[in-house]
Amino acid sequence: MSIRRNIIDYSRGDNLNCFWKLYRLQKKAKNGFFRDILTFLMSRSAHKHGGYVGPDTVFQGIPTLPHGLHGIFISRYAVIGEGCRIYQNVTVGEVDRKAPVIGEGCLIGAGAVILGDIKIGNHVKIGAGAVVNTDVPDNSTVVSQPVRIIKKT
Repeated sequence: MSIRRNIIDYSRGDNLNCFWKLYRLQKKAKNGFFRDILTFLMSRSAHKHGGYVGPDTVFQGIPTLPHGLHGIFISRYAVIGEGCRIYQNVTVGEVDRKAPVIGEGCLIGAGAVILGDIKIGNHVKIGAGAVVNTDVPDNSTVVSQPVRIIKKT
């Protein structure tokens, strides 16, 4: 990648390399004080990119964020599976300190809201603007409000 491309990506907030390095370091840190410093730096980096990722969020792999962290809020209690694709302005929120568990290979469209102690299955597609507050089985597509499961294989 060219230097020019790196500068453009960084200025738009699309370059999350520093954020993911801090995330990995923070997960490995044993010392409470060092972990707190890394959590602070990670939060500042996420804030710079326009989003929030809770310090205790579990990512089972680095998700694809086509628009960077722009407007993305992920609760500290959430679990995100490997190979997920998350678009801008998505909220993965908690209710009573319980947050969603999202399976592998999911696609979460722009502006979607996923709330509460629910499980999203593997390879689920959540449409833009959907509000999900119930469990969703594997290989389903979820659209609109209230949630309607329109395809199950």
